Amino acid sequence: MKRTTYAEPYKIKMVEPLRNISRRERERLVKLAGYNTFQVKAEDVYIDLLTDSGTGAMSDRQWAGLMMGDESYSGSRNFYHLEAAVHQYYGYKYMVPTHQGRGAEHLIARLLIKPGMYVPGNMYFTSTRLHQELAGGVFEDVIIDEAHDPDSTFPFKGNVDLQKLENLINKVGAANIAYLSLATTVNMAGGQPISLENMKQVRKLTEQHNIRIIHDMARVAENAYMIQQLEPGYADKTVAAITKEICSLTDGAVMSGKKDALVNIGGMMAINDQGLYEEAKNLVVVYEGMHTYGGMAGRDMEAMAIGIAESVDEAHISSRVHQVHYLGAQLREAGIPIVNPVGTHGVYINAAAFLPHIPQVKFPAQALTVALYEEGGVRSVERGIVSAGRNKETGDHHYPSLELVRLAIPRRVYTLSHLDVVAETAINVFEKRYDVPGLEMVFEPKYMRFFQARFEQVVGEPQRMPG
Repeated sequence: MKRTTYAEPYKIKMVEPLRNISRRERERLVKLAGYNTFQVKAEDVYIDLLTDSGTGAMSDRQWAGLMMGDESYSGSRNFYHLEAAVHQYYGYKYMVPTHQGRGAEHLIARLLIKPGMYVPGNMYFTSTRLHQELAGGVFEDVIIDEAHDPDSTFPFKGNVDLQKLENLINKVGAANIAYLSLATTVNMAGGQPISLENMKQVRKLTEQHNIRIIHDMARVAENAYMIQQLEPGYADKTVAAITKEICSLTDGAVMSGKKDALVNIGGMMAINDQGLYEEAKNLVVVYEGMHTYGGMAGRDMEAMAIGIAESVDEAHISSRVHQVHYLGAQLREAGIPIVNPVGTHGVYINAAAFLPHIPQVKFPAQALTVALYEEGGVRSVERGIVSAGRNKETGDHHYPSLELVRLAIPRRVYTLSHLDVVAETAINVFEKRYDVPGLEMVFEPKYMRFFQARFEQVVGEPQRMPG
C-alpha cells in the first residue's frame, strides 16, 4: 500500500516550552516595540516566523560536533572539515569563513566593486544591496517581469531576464559591471527558484563579456530541490548533484550558513580565483578574524560542515519544503492573497491585496505584521516599502512592486499543528482586515531601517477605501 500520510523525517528528543500571552498583553507589547516585530522580545512570541535564518533545530550529529570544537586561534581542524565540505558539496576551490552571510557580502563587495560600477542581480536583498552601495556600486534589477507579479504562476520566477542583462552590458560596458549577483532562491520575490536552463544561458552570456557570477547560495539546496521537482530532465538526479551543478555555473559565492546549513551562526565566502582568494584571506583578518576561523568558533564550523551534508539529504529537504507548501495551501484555500507559486522557505502574503484600504505610504505590510502578532502571537516580517529603504539620490522611499509579509518557517522546529495555528490566525485577521489601521514611521535608522524603525498607528485618519 502506498503511504499518503505525511510525517516529519525526524523525532523530537528535546522540547522548548512556548508561552502564549493574552491578546491585551500582545497589544501593549507591540505598541511598546514601536509596532515593529523585530523589537518584540522572543519570549513574548508564540509562533516565531520572523525568519528562517539561524532559527533552525540542529541535529544530534551537529550537537555532537559542537563537542569536537577545536578553538585554536589558527589552523583549527574544524576549519579543514568545513573547507572539505565546501569542496565536496559545492565544488568551489577556496573558502574563507565569516561570522555570517553579511560578512561575506562585505568582503566580496570590497574586493570587486569600484565606485560607479554596476551590480546587476535577480532582485535585490537588503543587506546585499547595502554592501554593494557602501562600496560605491549601483544595483540594477535584471530579474524577469514575472517575479514582480504575485499572481503569476511561472515556476522559476528567480530567472534572470537575459535581455535586461544584455541591455545593461550594452549601456554601461562590461568593464563597468563588477559582477552579476545571482541568488538561489530569490528571497524578496517570495523564495522563488531559478532554473538550471536559465543559469546556463546566463553563464554563456557572462562568459562572452568576461563578467563574474557571484552566487548568493544561502538556500541553494532548496533551489536544487525545486529544480528536481519542476525542471524537465532533473527528476532522477539527486539534490546533492543538482546543487553542485548550480555552483559549477558560478565563479564564487557568499553564504549565510544560518539557512541551508542548519546552524545558528556562521557563513563563508567561496571563490575559484586564487588571486582573489589571497586578497580575501588578507581582508578577512581585518574585519572578521584569522582566515581559518573568520569570526566563527571552531565548534560552529564543525556544526556547519555537518549541516551542509544534511542540507542535501533528500528526506530533509523534501520535508522542509513540504511544510512551506502545506501552509501556503491553507492560506490559498481560505482566499488569502499570497505570492504564487509558493516558494521554498516561507509563504508570502500579498499585503497590498490583503489590506487594500491602506496606501503603500502607510506601510500595509508592516501593519499586517502587527495585526498577526496581536491576533495570535505569530511573528512575521515586512518585505515591502520599509525593507526597500530610500533612494540615496532623491531621499524618497523606494516603492517596490511587491508589498509582502513573509511567514518564514524555521527548519525542523515546528509541526504541522503549529502551522494550522498560523493559518487560523491569518484567516481571522483576513475576516476583519478593514479594521487594521495604517502606520506612520516616527523613527528611521540610516541603514536597513526595517530592523529598528518605530511606528505609530494612524488613528482617526481616513484610509483609502477598497474599490
